Formats: sequence, structure tokens, C-alpha cells
Amino acid sequence: MHRVNVNYVLKRSKRKTVAIHITREATVEVRAPFHVPKAVIDSFINEKEPWIAKHLAVKERLNSEKAHFAVVYGDMILFQGKEYPVKDREGNRTGFDGVCFYLPPNLTATKIKDTLIQIYKGLSKKTLRQKTEYFAKHMNVSPSAVKVGNAKTHWGSCSNSNSINFSWRLIMADEQTIDYVIVHELAHIKEHNHSLRFWSIVEAVLPDYKERQKTLRGLQERLSKEDW
Repeated sequence: MHRVNVNYVLKRSKRKTVAIHITREATVEVRAPFHVPKAVIDSFINEKEPWIAKHLAVKERLNSEKAHFAVVYGDMILFQGKEYPVKDREGNRTGFDGVCFYLPPNLTATKIKDTLIQIYKGLSKKTLRQKTEYFAKHMNVSPSAVKVGNAKTHWGSCSNSNSINFSWRLIMADEQTIDYVIVHELAHIKEHNHSLRFWSIVEAVLPDYKERQKTLRGLQERLSKEDW
């Protein structure tokens, strides 16, 4: 009988291999085929304990940073790849004027963040829809709809009915990176996969798309520490 030092949740399926997944909640999930004995899984877990401990620590640190994330007056936040200050301004108006994000004075940190998210959403809907319309014409495709939502785990998606959906958080990326995500999703209208043909469609529009992918991963890393 193997003694296991790691608490984990076992999920069996028709998959062919055993895999370890660290969840967003910093728990361990083991995915295994139906036929693999529990003792074999436990042995595998023990063997991977250093790897598990390392990745759990990273996830717990990120979760702690998220839990303590706050925005106050004077902080700098991202918009289209550039940093802008959050400032208080007399009156009840909120918005972004190209120089700063402005809010009424004396708001709590929670209210500041909630208000900024609403500003971001308004800005993203206008910008992302305009850019999508431009690239759709250039690529000769017609999305059935263009929506901006609250997705946290992906920047964009294309449904089977060719509806394009973006996370409002994409507006934090620089313009070139935004263009990459838009072109990526529009390319799925022609190819609902990530085949070589799909990537050739993306590359025909954006020859440097791989560099833009790297920038997007950098933004993802930053936002993994912020609770937007």
C-alpha cells in the first residue's frame, strides 16, 4: 500500500494517460484512465511530489496576490498597452479622456475597481467591434455577431455559428496584440481548428503573429496576478 503525501481529486475517463492538473483554486486533480489501478496512480503522485509542490506554491502565491489586489487613486492601469493614472475628479462623471481614467472622489477601493471595469467594458465594445469589422472585410469573412463579455480564461472565441466573442480585458493589450486576437478568431470562420491551414490564414494577414503571441502571453502573466 502506497502512502500518498499529496491530497488529490481523482477523475477517471476514457483518456489513455495519467495527468496531473493544478486547479485555479490551488488543488491537485489527477486525470486517469478507468483501467489504471489506484496503487499505480498513488505511486505516480509520489514520484511527482516535488513538481506538484512547486506548482502548488506558484498557484497559491498568485491567488494571494489576486486576493490582495486593489486599485486606488493615483495607481497606473493598462489601456491598449500603455499605463494611465486613475484620478479623482469633482462631480459624478466617470470615463477615460486619453490622459487618465477619472472617477468621482472618495470612492472605496472596491467601488473604484468596479467603476473602472465598467469604463473598460464601454471602451472595449467600441474598439473591438470597429477593429473586427475592419479585419472581417480585409479577410472576406462575415461573423454572425461580435460580442464582448466577461470571459477570464480566454481572450476570444468563435462559435460554431461564427459568432465572435471577446473578453473585455483584451482592451488592456497593445493595438498589435489586439489585432492578432481579432484576426485569430476571424480565421476560425474559415477553419474551426488550429490546423496548418488555419495558421496560414493568420500569417497571410499578420506575418509576425508569433511575436504578437509572445506579447499576449506577457499580458496574461501580468493579469494572472491582478484580480480584474
